[in-house]
Amino acid sequence: MFHEKNGVLYIEDVCSTDLVESLGTPLYVTSRKKLEKNIEAYKKAFPKAKILYAVKANNNLTIMKIIAQHEFGADVFSDGELYMALLSGFKPEHILFNGNSKSDEEIQMGISTNVQFSIDSLDELYTISKLAKKMNKKVKIAFRVNPEISVKTHPKIATALKESKFGLPEDLALKAYKLAKDLEFIQPVGVHCHIGSQILDLAPFREALTKLGKIASELEKNGIELEFLDIGGGLGIDYTGDGAPSPKDLADEILPVFDSIKSKLDSNIELWLEPGRSIVGDTTILLTKVNAVKSTVKKFVAVDAGFNLLIRPVLYGAYHRVEVANKMKDSKTCECTIVGPICEAGDILAENRILPEVRKGDILAIFDVGAYGFVMSSQYNGRRRCAEVLVSGKKWYIIRERETYQDLISKQILPAFLEF
Repeated sequence: MFHEKNGVLYIEDVCSTDLVESLGTPLYVTSRKKLEKNIEAYKKAFPKAKILYAVKANNNLTIMKIIAQHEFGADVFSDGELYMALLSGFKPEHILFNGNSKSDEEIQMGISTNVQFSIDSLDELYTISKLAKKMNKKVKIAFRVNPEISVKTHPKIATALKESKFGLPEDLALKAYKLAKDLEFIQPVGVHCHIGSQILDLAPFREALTKLGKIASELEKNGIELEFLDIGGGLGIDYTGDGAPSPKDLADEILPVFDSIKSKLDSNIELWLEPGRSIVGDTTILLTKVNAVKSTVKKFVAVDAGFNLLIRPVLYGAYHRVEVANKMKDSKTCECTIVGPICEAGDILAENRILPEVRKGDILAIFDVGAYGFVMSSQYNGRRRCAEVLVSGKKWYIIRERETYQDLISKQILPAFLEF
């Protein structure tokens, strides 16, 4: 979907430099064909599972609507994500409201829209129970269990360590289910976990599902009939070129475990998954123009996109492949460090990359930014957030407009005693 033609990068049948000429930079560009290919890979690998798209990965309404049209559910982490999921067409009964710190207002919104909850604490259980009673609505819930599994990923996105803020340890979770069973407006129907993000080793998924199966067996002994086991998301993608497991690889790893668990239970349980990055991550590039090239202790290539638009390299030390979009066939002879325009020394997008000779006005393409890219952007330094484009074959569509100066101040209010 991203390929070279006449020395220039193309997204499907659209020339990257033509997009830049029409829309300027920076610019997020998504391939519809790649998105739908990733969706189909999950549907084929898990034909009997319920797949909940992790909205936190990318909440652009166009992208979400395409995913919803394939009968996926949604994993949401806030009232805002719930609002966008419903607006995009995800069915309420296929939405799981996640999160470790939901406000009363968020819980009320979830109850009123008939979604299911993943509960993270006893405080949350009692709050949902109280509000459900007040609203006279039965609420289906799961508890998020912390399986205490270490995974090979960045510590900030490893969510199942013993000291993690997420979930309940197994012993406390079993007590919580017993309490929930006796609450009039609460119906425990699932067991949930999530072990982290950008995971390339499949063994931890198998280990986590095995632990969920053990808990499910204990719950059945206590008279709780389950509807699903939710293994969460976290499957990684190939940022570096070293390869990554596919949805089929994940299915081959965990479906035999799930089938074994299901065969030992009386409950007719369903497997749920919450992929995000592995659906949208490699669908998108960020096009950014070179403003200046400077040689000091190293060669710095200064571009018009910074960590205000792509924070992953600064936040996680993340690696993203970089190409010169208008020099795809040129020899790579120059070692460069790509930096942004933000007033922070840490505004480095890529270090020590071998690229063609780069000059002011060239267009760089930063790959695999569809997950945790624009969705984590900000207006720091008074930088207006950029446009987003969807490419479909020979056509392209603006799916988010570039912000204006007015957008920087649109929600600010001057007190009456001040005047311009």
